[in-house]
Amino acid sequence: MTHEERPHEEHGRRHDEPERRVIRIPGIRALMALSMLGFAGYSAMLSTAPLWAVRGGADEAGAGMVNAVMMAATVAFQTAVPWALARLGWRTTLVIGTVLLGAPSLFLLLTDDLLWILVLSAVRGAGFAVLTVCGSSATAFLVEPARRGKAIGLYGLSIALPQLILVPSSVWIAEHLGFLTVFVLGAAPIAAAVPGLLLGTRIDRVEAGEAPEAQTGTEAALASARPWAGLVVPSLVLLSITTPGGALLTFAPQFPGLAQASVAGLFLFTLTAAATRWLVGGLADRFGHRVFPAPLSLIGALGLALCAWAVSAESGAGLIGGMALTGVAYGSLQNVTLVEAFAVAGPRHRDAASMVWNIGFDCGTGLGALLVGFIAAGTSFTVGLGITAVVCLVVALALAPRLLVRARM
Repeated sequence: MTHEERPHEEHGRRHDEPERRVIRIPGIRALMALSMLGFAGYSAMLSTAPLWAVRGGADEAGAGMVNAVMMAATVAFQTAVPWALARLGWRTTLVIGTVLLGAPSLFLLLTDDLLWILVLSAVRGAGFAVLTVCGSSATAFLVEPARRGKAIGLYGLSIALPQLILVPSSVWIAEHLGFLTVFVLGAAPIAAAVPGLLLGTRIDRVEAGEAPEAQTGTEAALASARPWAGLVVPSLVLLSITTPGGALLTFAPQFPGLAQASVAGLFLFTLTAAATRWLVGGLADRFGHRVFPAPLSLIGALGLALCAWAVSAESGAGLIGGMALTGVAYGSLQNVTLVEAFAVAGPRHRDAASMVWNIGFDCGTGLGALLVGFIAAGTSFTVGLGITAVVCLVVALALAPRLLVRARM
């Protein structure tokens, strides 16, 4: 009996255990410490690395390339993380990843030349790829399926907290306390090597204890094909909400006549996303993950429609309410799609499921900035956001039959 199968027998006994027991599962605290330190470094550099390039003489296009290069490197290296885990093991991969993510920020003290900033951003992207794929995959290794939603919620909370604090404050810190302070914060992932070492050692030990299951050639081929087919639905659902999410994060400050409202809207978007990604975990464990994507996609469609109207009417209250509502769908769907990805992939393909989910998230964020920006340039932000609302509505309608199936059970 494998590590993944045993918890199914304990589902009934453990289903109602309080959430504090999830955080006591060996490895969860190390995962949260790793994620908080890793994302603290990522968040601190998100706005200040481009600003450092501008201080060095780069124009707006050059500054925009800083994060673009990092995210491109992230997606590229995410495809290699399962290979690294299989050959190097979790412990070595995590330590290398934390150093790659954190160390380059210290080297920025030596240069503000755009070329070197882009090179260091690519290195940071490689480390970020390790952190994102391993972080989400670790929840599947450490926690049985019956409580995986809560574990993913705690993992999401450990990611969201440093972002909530450092994304809006890092530029202020750079301007008032100096770039040195920000670059030291950007090096926080180096300290994450310690919890990464602890977490990696535990997962390597757990993985070594999983007995391989005997399979025929046909069974092995089917097992290899199954996760890729099953991951299509959660990936499309995730893409449908991360695309408008990326658009709001990119363009909200540019909405005409709504500068102050966009600041409040972005804060509430981030806050509701963090809270609901955490809270929906317990609900997904109790009622199953399949019942949530349809109503959450509908909530996302309503929030985006409200945002589209608010931009055209220059309604600050409408924009704030719409972004808060969209944040609910944005955070919750991250949780339930990851739970579903692990469920359909099975224990043999946890790392692949994490890789596909993270690539879908990062690609959706990039597509949001690209597609909505392109549409807005030809028409308006109202049209761009309206189209994303229609996409979410179509997804909600397409997933509605799941609710009927659940009701008949």
